[in-house]
Amino acid sequence: MNPFSEDWTGPFGLPPFDRINDSHFAPAFEAAFRQSRAAINAVADNPEPATLANTIDALEKTGALMDKVAGVFFNLSGSDSNEARRALQRELSPRFATFNSETMMNEKLFARIRTLFDTRDTLDLTDEQTRVLELYHRMFIRAGAELQGRAKERLAEITKRLAGLGTAFTQNLLADEANWFMELTQDALNSLPDFLKDAAREAARERGRDGCVITLSRSLIVPFLQFSDRRDLRERAFNAWITRGATGGQTDNRAIVKEMLALRHERANLLGFDSFAEFRLATEMAKTPAAVRDLLMAVWKPAKKAANRDAARLTGMMHADGVNGDLAPWDWHYYAEKLRKADYDLDEAELKPYFQLDRMIEAAFDCANRLFGLTFREIDAPMYHPDVRAWEVRKGDRHMAVFIGDYFARACKRSGAWCARFRSQSALGEEVRPITVNVCNFARAPEGRPCLLTFDDARTLFHEFGHALHSMLSDVTYGFISGTSVARDFVELPSQLYEHWLSVPEVLQKFARHADTGAPMPQGLIDKLLAAENFDQGFATVEYIASALVDLAFHCGRPPADPMAQQAEILADIGMPAAIRMRHATPHFAHVFGGDGYSAGYYSYMWSEVMDADAFEAFREAGSPFDATVARKLHDHIYSAGGSREAETLYRAFRGALPKVDALLKGRGLDTAV
Repeated sequence: MNPFSEDWTGPFGLPPFDRINDSHFAPAFEAAFRQSRAAINAVADNPEPATLANTIDALEKTGALMDKVAGVFFNLSGSDSNEARRALQRELSPRFATFNSETMMNEKLFARIRTLFDTRDTLDLTDEQTRVLELYHRMFIRAGAELQGRAKERLAEITKRLAGLGTAFTQNLLADEANWFMELTQDALNSLPDFLKDAAREAARERGRDGCVITLSRSLIVPFLQFSDRRDLRERAFNAWITRGATGGQTDNRAIVKEMLALRHERANLLGFDSFAEFRLATEMAKTPAAVRDLLMAVWKPAKKAANRDAARLTGMMHADGVNGDLAPWDWHYYAEKLRKADYDLDEAELKPYFQLDRMIEAAFDCANRLFGLTFREIDAPMYHPDVRAWEVRKGDRHMAVFIGDYFARACKRSGAWCARFRSQSALGEEVRPITVNVCNFARAPEGRPCLLTFDDARTLFHEFGHALHSMLSDVTYGFISGTSVARDFVELPSQLYEHWLSVPEVLQKFARHADTGAPMPQGLIDKLLAAENFDQGFATVEYIASALVDLAFHCGRPPADPMAQQAEILADIGMPAAIRMRHATPHFAHVFGGDGYSAGYYSYMWSEVMDADAFEAFREAGSPFDATVARKLHDHIYSAGGSREAETLYRAFRGALPKVDALLKGRGLDTAV
């Protein structure tokens, strides 16, 4: 029996991972496509007059099997990839695009939706029903439902091709990351702290090699750049990191980028927009490319000033070491770590023993308990990899979700960190609670030793858990608007806001405990950590904004004949500091080219950060980071509300007004650099 054809009766309806193998996916998808097509056609061909129940509600129920199969397959494709899954993903991407185009361009189906939309004021709908109807109508129009003839056919062709290109981009990047590593001799290990040597030894063991290796996992390569005194090896590792997707051969992404930009522009033109950025931003909080650029440039000037000031100090330290010439990008992390030690008497090696992975998971859970009343109980159920753990999430007697954590770097896992869902929340007919997963790439510790995180790693854990809370606390009727189904420049608010609780002193006092002694982090060290929290923000802000500006420029106006040349021109125009590179250079900019998710939308992190800085201020104003009244408003209007209202409306309901960029500048410590 194919497990996807059965009802899943295990704990909380979890997928039976121990019985699912790669041979099950293709036939399960075939059945899912057949069932979904038949169900959608039944809605479109219904001879009864259109009602919300027989059209919108019925559409919500057409994809049950597809959601079941796709939820497992696409999560595993990112977190536990293999050649069989990659091959099937390449086959599926254009099929899904074709299927979606067929649905969105089904004239009889759209006629029913348009009838409901045009008469919505007479239908006695709830606010949520009205919202869902309006979003469905908008979605169909933006997918080409109103196009005719050749324009409709061409848009379907573009959608199909873009899907295939996005998959190819992602798989090329994964291949470059999986295949590169650098072996370290004993001489190269001398300057590295023990935690990094342990992680490098584990990375070598995973690849079946002796000794120690550095891979392109951020949790390995960034500490290596911080601590290695071998400038030649720092340069080699850094160049491997920034040239992912641009190494020539079959995994080179530059031609893919050029074609994607051209197709996106054509798609926008077909839908009546002058540029893809205008099309993309029309449904976001920002609304226009001009508003995005204004925000980014308002922060760019003080960030660049701070970065240049820091670069001068780092250059002086490098020259004092006897290294002549200009500060290079592979020097920045190394001398910044020395500067942090000099300015704050703080270094990563001193901090890291206090940030054990298990204790940071407990800290994230404890904050969720104090804010929202959630409790977490680890469950024993088959998972898709031995590394993976799962917890039942409850609120009093109510089952809220299953939370899955997949924390360690693997060669078969794409880089970065993300939150996804095996199952979304909904309550149309019967309540369905979500199954949510956080995927990270932390360096594994040796057998028998606790996994230690950097403070930045711990912040990533809190960030992704903030996304998970947005999913797990969702309490709406329609799955279409549940959880993180919100505007792209609003979706990072719950995640970035949750990062703030990691820095709450009482959280650090309780959970930042030494891996060997169990002693809490000394108050003096906490004070130094918090005092240094905005250290190097000039660098971090510059590398981020540079990427966001390149993304925006790529999608404004006509597509570039040579994207790499345009990238260089953009960076020259804004005066990019020579010792800093974009956080995501174009050939490995997966946010933008691994799919449409953040295309013309990478600015979203900063747009949301303006709000998250202001949102946490509400707790400060109330006198406690766990104030119950503020937490209740946060729950009701942000974390549980999904996309039930416009993002701006949700934020105003929580905070009373939208904040200004000053909140972000203050939060990053850049207000003094203006």
